Amino acid sequence: MLTACIPGGDRQRPPSSRPAPEARADSRDPATRQCHAELARNSVEFRALEDRRFENGCSALGAVQLLEIGTPVTNLGAMTCPLARQFARWTRESVQPAARQWLGTTVRRIETFGTYACRSVNSRPGARLSEHAYANAVDVSAFLLDDGRRVTVQQGWNGGDERVRQFLPAIHQGGCRRFNIGLGPDSDAYHYNHMHFDMGRGPYCR
Repeated sequence: MLTACIPGGDRQRPPSSRPAPEARADSRDPATRQCHAELARNSVEFRALEDRRFENGCSALGAVQLLEIGTPVTNLGAMTCPLARQFARWTRESVQPAARQWLGTTVRRIETFGTYACRSVNSRPGARLSEHAYANAVDVSAFLLDDGRRVTVQQGWNGGDERVRQFLPAIHQGGCRRFNIGLGPDSDAYHYNHMHFDMGRGPYCR
């Protein structure tokens, strides 16, 4: 599911219902084991985490800790394996090529606001649980470039540097092609400073 209250957009709005938490894949699930094999095949270093269920319906099932994907990333916690797999692909196949194309350099480090957080959508009281509550979402906030520049979503999305204004939407769209849900500053006020990607029910891109 989404981590924001989303207005009408370019792609179909996800249904309001979600699978029951107990239906989510855990470490014993064949799909999770297959995902582990795909990570290893793509030279992604990771550590499989113990399945955990928390209060208030939150959980981290079939989760991994990414250790090495070719580009350092800050604040990555537990991530469902499909989310981790797509994040590694997005970094290699979208972020780095777009940085070379639009910015003439490569990304030295990706900065995030994290992954797992046991909270509701946008932390609003009474709202449904966010995909972050299932370790199924990541929020990307900035990029440190090899030439020393630091590009932030907050300042760069509508900033004065035309190349950055091309780079950020390009990787946002690249995320929409790899994750089920992609939200950026154009989606709503809650995402003014980051791009949110998750593997909830979609597709939805805004």
